[in-house]
Amino acid sequence: MFERLKESLYEHVELTDEEWELCKNSFRPKRMLKRQFLLQEGDICRDLTFVEKGALYSYSMDSKGNQHVIRFAFDGWWMANLESFFTNTPTRLNIEVLENSELLVLDKNNHEKLLEEIPSYERYHRIIIQNAYVALQQRVENALGLTAEEKYARLIEQSPEFLNRVPLNLVASYLGVSPETLSRVRTSFSR
Repeated sequence: MFERLKESLYEHVELTDEEWELCKNSFRPKRMLKRQFLLQEGDICRDLTFVEKGALYSYSMDSKGNQHVIRFAFDGWWMANLESFFTNTPTRLNIEVLENSELLVLDKNNHEKLLEEIPSYERYHRIIIQNAYVALQQRVENALGLTAEEKYARLIEQSPEFLNRVPLNLVASYLGVSPETLSRVRTSFSR
């Protein structure tokens, strides 16, 4: 159950066998079914979650009941509401299970302990947060400056798994376009 987490850690840092065991023992395995909530609006995010296998997505709901997808997390990715996690405030987001998933959950106390006791884990965490910030910045720039066709082209270039694993209504929400616009764009790409 810890294979992808181990791969992710060792991809970025070196750990001794003892450090790996401490990391591994700090996580709590959790299995969740499609459509279950990992986090709901109003909750406080108390855990960082690593997706060992499966898929999750985070979204907000507007006053009209429209869903706005923020991000996805697939095998080997992290998911949490970092604002809520770091500030201990209620989240405005929902995190829902998109596919039956095997997760590894790390609570704040164990996270802090790993940061203090294992310098390599602290470096790993910094790299993960840095990469998340870069991805967020790219997402904002794409949302503000690209056409629907350009957004779709980037999505399939950077993350082709989206098309096989994510329902089209969620892809449309993630891209910030209507399902009809996404259908038109997909049609033009298939010609």
